[in-house]
Amino acid sequence: MSLYHRLKEDLQQGQFIPGQVLTQKMLAERYAISRIPVRDAVKRLQSEGWLTLHGKCGIKVPEFNAKEVEDIYLMRMHLEPLLLEFALPYLNRQRLGEAKDLLEALDSATDAAQIGQLNQQFHSCLYQAAGRPALFSTVEALSRQAQRYIGYQSRYLQHQRQSQQEHYQLLTYLENQETEKALALLKSHIAQAGLALVAHLQEKS
Repeated sequence: MSLYHRLKEDLQQGQFIPGQVLTQKMLAERYAISRIPVRDAVKRLQSEGWLTLHGKCGIKVPEFNAKEVEDIYLMRMHLEPLLLEFALPYLNRQRLGEAKDLLEALDSATDAAQIGQLNQQFHSCLYQAAGRPALFSTVEALSRQAQRYIGYQSRYLQHQRQSQQEHYQLLTYLENQETEKALALLKSHIAQAGLALVAHLQEKS
């Protein structure tokens, strides 16, 4: 596993707390690796919103931010159903079977990193069929930002069970070609998860 993935996994599992200040030297020692791959991994994670600059040499784990969550989920709520609508004519049995395999893997996922990754892979499996690379890349970028919060939801909001029930219902609608129900469920699935997380973060602030 690359340092990027190891560090991202540790961030998602809460090994580094929001607000904690890190340095490249500290990370190099922790992972027993030179500073060059640390620098590269940190830059990549900064571009995805997992880390921010702090002072001249430091790196900071960003605080959870209710407004950021609200923005991410509002954008996802509008863009993902649009992308799924473009994908609908191309969701064949093989594609839906791959999506079901990912859901079954998600059933047995136990840690935040696995949950976040498999959740993204499930949605991406459906959206890739649309053949809309610009829209897909935008949705993927939002999904990567949301992964940090998905891990938090799975640990503290006990959201995973409801999320999985909705995933399976979405898949059933798609298999039965109940497209309007599928699109409405996807929008609600994203919106309700965002609202619950925003409310929780506001309560804690």
